[in-house]
Amino acid sequence: MNKNKLGTVIGFTFRNKVKTKAFLITTLVLAIIISIAINIPYLIQLFTGEDLKSEGTKIGLVYGQQVELAGQLDSYWKEQNNDEFTFMKYDTSDAAVLKKDIEDGKIDGYLEFSEEQATLFPSVVYSSNEDDGLNPIAQAELSAALQAVKMQVIVKDSLTAEQIAELKTPVQFDAQNINANPNASTVVEEKDEAAEMMEFGVVYLLIILFFFTSMTTGNMIAAEVTTEKSSRIMEILITSVSPLTQMFGKVIGMFLVGLTQIVTFILVIIGNLLMPQNKELLADFNIDLSQVSIDVIVYGFLFYVLGYFLYAVLFAAVGSIVSRTEDLGQAVMPITMLSLAAFYIGSFSMGAPDSMLMKVSSFIPFLSPTTMIVRIGIGEIAMWEIWVSILIMLVSILFFGWLSAKIYRTGVLMYGKRPTIKELRKAMKAYKI
Repeated sequence: MNKNKLGTVIGFTFRNKVKTKAFLITTLVLAIIISIAINIPYLIQLFTGEDLKSEGTKIGLVYGQQVELAGQLDSYWKEQNNDEFTFMKYDTSDAAVLKKDIEDGKIDGYLEFSEEQATLFPSVVYSSNEDDGLNPIAQAELSAALQAVKMQVIVKDSLTAEQIAELKTPVQFDAQNINANPNASTVVEEKDEAAEMMEFGVVYLLIILFFFTSMTTGNMIAAEVTTEKSSRIMEILITSVSPLTQMFGKVIGMFLVGLTQIVTFILVIIGNLLMPQNKELLADFNIDLSQVSIDVIVYGFLFYVLGYFLYAVLFAAVGSIVSRTEDLGQAVMPITMLSLAAFYIGSFSMGAPDSMLMKVSSFIPFLSPTTMIVRIGIGEIAMWEIWVSILIMLVSILFFGWLSAKIYRTGVLMYGKRPTIKELRKAMKAYKI
């Protein structure tokens, strides 16, 4: 394979595709949609005039005869750094004053502890002009805060602060496979809930990314080959550049096109999130990419690239045997079905990453780009399984690359009706790659 000619084909394919109106318009439209989606809260505020950064529900907290309890509740809530609601202090329970403040919009309602304390913790009443009282989220947050204060009151004389903190800590629950080989090297580590959710999101994103790019760029490759073939340009190209160089040049060029589009969208997302009105939104999501295992990123990218090239060479081969673009959709249908199978098996089996279906699928080259990354990210897997899957992928790419190049060399010079398998086999024997 001539490296200079390969570079020429890659450069030509890349420049030719990124300059097309279809690519530019699609990228621009998707970038605008992403920007609008991220800025929806700000746009609502802009058009309605509502302040979405308000302090939330304002609750009057009546201290009355329960000064100590009210003070504990107020202090506890301030420590949570939660803006779902805020407390406004009222020293005494004056119904007329409280009602007037509600009507004037100073508070949305008020919270009052009962003065009679038949149990260790008094009852609590929230009063407002609304029939439904607090919204469900605020009510849940307030109930949790009251429960925490109640626990402090009950155990304050018998437990230390450290013991109270330990009581609030969730119980760690782990699962293990009693049939697992204890001597096997596995990619698994203890993770907290936040890290697990983060990796779950990254894995799902990688699955969607693989499906999106393999389908879009794959169809672009097939369409490019079919278009060149129908215009008879292929007769000139095939005499100056070997079929292997031409095919892989198109595959790599289209890969760079897809990568350019992905990087563009990532920059658009980052740019929008860093805008002043969206910084608070980013903080609310509490995104910490450092919690994602490096194995998920490295192996995820590796399987993404290998999977892309495996599907891409097949799309190029199919595109070469089609003479009319109208027939392309039907011709690529089998590859599309394989890609859909990889997507659905990977995404729908994320709840059972160690199932037999996932284990078997992770060694099937057309399915492993999604299933293997699920097992690495949220399952338990031995290191040898990862490398065996990678080896199978590499061998598959070489085999299907060689086979596709033979089909490509034969198919691009066959015009008219789509050649049969017998005709392809006969013609392929006449050419050497």
